[in-house]
Amino acid sequence: MTSQQVIFIILAVITLASGLVVVTNRNLFHAALAMMLSFFGVAGFYVLLEAPFLAASQLLVYIGAISILIIFAIMMTRRLMSTDESPFNSQWIAALFGTLLIGGLIIFVIVSVFSPFGDIIIANSAPPSLAVQESTVLLGRSFVDPDQYVIPFEIASVLLLGALVGSIAIARPEKES
Repeated sequence: MTSQQVIFIILAVITLASGLVVVTNRNLFHAALAMMLSFFGVAGFYVLLEAPFLAASQLLVYIGAISILIIFAIMMTRRLMSTDESPFNSQWIAALFGTLLIGGLIIFVIVSVFSPFGDIIIANSAPPSLAVQESTVLLGRSFVDPDQYVIPFEIASVLLLGALVGSIAIARPEKES
């Protein structure tokens, strides 16, 4: 079993488990956090598929914008900050473990990138033909090529436009006659 297969299995478990938490959790805030983790797993799949533009878009748009917007909306509309809530976190051990794990990962990446022996740690680098500019140009061409993705791209744009118009119609206050 190669390292890419192991990473794929880990990402699949994370993505599917967090997706299951999103649809089964009754706490809206926890579901939004699980949705962010699911989006992160999808970004990992894009990295495995060697699509850096899509991975960066997934991180910036879905995790960085949409998920944060949903969490802000939940926090502003719900009474999460009521006086009967405990000011202390009961899950500090899990938070400490997660912090140490992420901190160790960040330190590992920084050391491996800036180390003079970085070639030893990062043995498989992408060939120059898979540069970001080439894959982005290839993605743009495939979106407008009639033989590839122009129909699904147009259907998705019409669907998003319909969702936008529907959300405006729902949010607009009704006139009292």
